[in-house]
Amino acid sequence: MKKGNPKGTNQRNGVKNAHKELIKVRFKPLANGNQSIYLDYYNNGKRQYEFLKLYLVPAVTDIDKTTNAQTLQLAHAIKAEKIVELQNTAHGFTFSKNKLNIKVIDYLQKLAVEKKQNYYKALSTHIIRYSGEETTFKQITKEYCQKFIDYLKTAKNNIYKKGQSTIFTTGLLSDNTRHAYLNILNITLNRAVTDGIISKNPFSNIDRNELPKQKLDNRDYLTIDEVKKLVNTPCHKPIIKNAFLFSCFSGLRYSDVITITWGQFQTDNEGKTIIRYKQKKTQKDENLQLSDEALKFLPQRDNAKDADIIFPITHNGFANETLRGWVMAAGITKRVTFHVGRHTNATLLLSLGVPIETVSKLLGHSNIATTQIYAKVIDKNKREAVSKLDGLTD
Repeated sequence: MKKGNPKGTNQRNGVKNAHKELIKVRFKPLANGNQSIYLDYYNNGKRQYEFLKLYLVPAVTDIDKTTNAQTLQLAHAIKAEKIVELQNTAHGFTFSKNKLNIKVIDYLQKLAVEKKQNYYKALSTHIIRYSGEETTFKQITKEYCQKFIDYLKTAKNNIYKKGQSTIFTTGLLSDNTRHAYLNILNITLNRAVTDGIISKNPFSNIDRNELPKQKLDNRDYLTIDEVKKLVNTPCHKPIIKNAFLFSCFSGLRYSDVITITWGQFQTDNEGKTIIRYKQKKTQKDENLQLSDEALKFLPQRDNAKDADIIFPITHNGFANETLRGWVMAAGITKRVTFHVGRHTNATLLLSLGVPIETVSKLLGHSNIATTQIYAKVIDKNKREAVSKLDGLTD
């Protein structure tokens, strides 16, 4: 906590009537051109400033803009957490020892059911490996979080089987997976603050430079020839095969594929099949037109009701393990998870000349910068292909 006026401004937080806010997000210009983000608020009649160790960079590229947007989102999440903390203090709310003794694993399992996201279960596995099933919220300190970050650097993937895969050769978690696990842990701790289990999220005091960075320019995908190989290769779990290929040709995420029902399919005025759904990740309502190729991989409806789920797959880890064996049987050496289906859809559409704006809308991206990542992957592959011609006439 730092006191004294840091001479910042709140011009970029975009909030009207800021003087009515309990806490304001402000920005302090730095010599290197960045802006340091801090909170400005009154506590017990005294003005206080809390620097978040978060920074906005000059928005030169689209990646910079995306990074800044994510940083601002995190800053406002911390602000919301701080508001809860101050309000609890103002109303004399105390955090009981009984709540601090709640098991983290039990809490994660509850959130997994509530949010229908398997990342909470996957995170549970790693917490058990790191500190055991009896880990309580009382143990989740800043030091615990820092050591857990170090643990994830050498942790094995949940579906890794030593000596049985040429794809998961080391079994180590990818940077993006580690980033996702820590993001889920951060969300969980914020929720624990809201539920009155802990008074403050210990992640708030961790330097963001200590956290693994998400690699936005790394997108594994399948070529059309590799997709054809998978179509012609049997899989011992046909429902997973069809669900994955449906993702390849529709662009839907795993979380959306496993929840769509027959009643969500409709026919538009031109006789085309569309699906009306709400993205699990963004909670945005979408109307997605489906290609004939995507429809090929739907199972027979028979007597299924509108409310029946089309692809009743219960666990992402099981789906990915099944994919691993199927991909190997097809002679493909890439590391393929279910989300690769969505990446494949994006790169195939862009490779076939579909405008990036159209692809962005089909994928339901809120920011076209996300879609541009796929375009950069294609451009990189084109450059590598052309470079192979170098030296042929020497």
